[in-house]
Amino acid sequence: MLGYARPIMLQVLFVALAGALLALDRITKAWASQTLALGDPQPLVGNAIRLTRVHNTGGAFGILASSPALFIAVSLVIAALAVGAFVFLRGRRPLLRLALVFVFVGAVGNVIDRLTLGYVVDFFEIVGFPVFNVADSCVTVGAVLLVLYALVGGGRPSTSRES
Repeated sequence: MLGYARPIMLQVLFVALAGALLALDRITKAWASQTLALGDPQPLVGNAIRLTRVHNTGGAFGILASSPALFIAVSLVIAALAVGAFVFLRGRRPLLRLALVFVFVGAVGNVIDRLTLGYVVDFFEIVGFPVFNVADSCVTVGAVLLVLYALVGGGRPSTSRES
């Protein structure tokens, strides 16, 4: 009986993390929309890190700005695949499942904007990088975790001790 407690607790933690990250994304975007003037940089750490609200109709780096339906479709497919893989893996491969949580939140956070606003609200600006948001950060963290998983845990047969 106790053998089931750990996988269930981990599942609850993953779902809670997804909810918390999605809430953080929604709250910060709402704050940025209400507080920051569009296109007006506000220094956070000198001019190296600023808060600059932009409306991104494209993908990363603003590419394909004239194809919003493409980004909605791709985001929904990615979110569905992440959920499917997450469920399929059940109590196994927690690092991979954690990566899927981050990718899912990133995809859903930005698709909500695209469906409700027609653009994604971005507001974190680090000099030399495109303006981004919490959902974008989640996609990045998820991608890094996927690479880490591939380097340290991918391709091996699943065992109950695998992380």
